[in-house]
Amino acid sequence: MDDLASKKCAPCNAKDLQAMSEQSANELLAQVQGWGLLTEGGILKLHRSWKVKSFTKGLEFFKLVAEIAEAEGHHPDLHLVGWNNVKIDLWTHSVGGLTENDFILAAKINSLKIEHLLKRKTAR
Repeated sequence: MDDLASKKCAPCNAKDLQAMSEQSANELLAQVQGWGLLTEGGILKLHRSWKVKSFTKGLEFFKLVAEIAEAEGHHPDLHLVGWNNVKIDLWTHSVGGLTENDFILAAKINSLKIEHLLKRKTAR
């Protein structure tokens, strides 16, 4: 099994890129600790939440995520709810569902050193 964090996202406009089944998504889910599946508006997404120390720490976190997203050419939906709740939804907009790209990006986000930004207990 390849390490997802070491992979590179495929171009989202690739003709052979298709949304994966929920079963396939569940199989990959074990490789991205802390993430869960969410169906919203009929679209299967990866979702994760964190509690940060402050509003500005949430923005710092988003900056780190943005750097990875730009490097991969794959962009998540970022939400800063209230003053310290960070939520990220991943899905491949061009196919209307999940692809391996979403799991690759989730693994790369998981590898970020963000402990200094988080409250002691993180939300799931």
